[in-house]
Amino acid sequence: MCPSEGYIINYNLNKRVAKMNASWTLFRKMSMREEIGMGLTGFGVFFLFFGMILFFDKALLAIGNILFVAGLSFVIGLERTFRFFFQKHKMKATSFFLGGVFVVLIGWPIIGVLLEIYGFFLLFRGFFPVAVGFIRRIPVLGSILNLPFISAYADKVGESNTMWSPLPITDSSSFHTISFLLSTLKSLQ
Repeated sequence: MCPSEGYIINYNLNKRVAKMNASWTLFRKMSMREEIGMGLTGFGVFFLFFGMILFFDKALLAIGNILFVAGLSFVIGLERTFRFFFQKHKMKATSFFLGGVFVVLIGWPIIGVLLEIYGFFLLFRGFFPVAVGFIRRIPVLGSILNLPFISAYADKVGESNTMWSPLPITDSSSFHTISFLLSTLKSLQ
């Protein structure tokens, strides 16, 4: 082997390594703050799920809510979290979500979780078409989404940026919904 052949082999090897490094740059390294946020968010989801399994345990749901919101703010940053939650067109969704967190913290877990779920769907409804499109590309889950009774809902969610909601989205319906919930809460006392 002459010295020029070694140089060519080394050059080709370096090109392959450079291509591999370029493909790995799609997944950037998370900072320590983002790693902590992912952990907090994961624990928050775990505590929320575990609290619902254990018949809406107030303490577990409260811990899950606090960890989820704290983790979200660690992952995307405090300023972006405030900008996400307090946009003008998302105020209704934010009030339902954070109101549900507050209702869980004061001791009515079932009503609070229902408010949170509704607020969560209103907050993240723009993300659902992206998620459905991604899930359809996964081999097993994509075939589940193509089942006849599931595909109608998946198509509806995946087509547009607005997802259907169980309540009409008007200001008067929000007022009536909130007043109904408050009167229900007063009657429980």
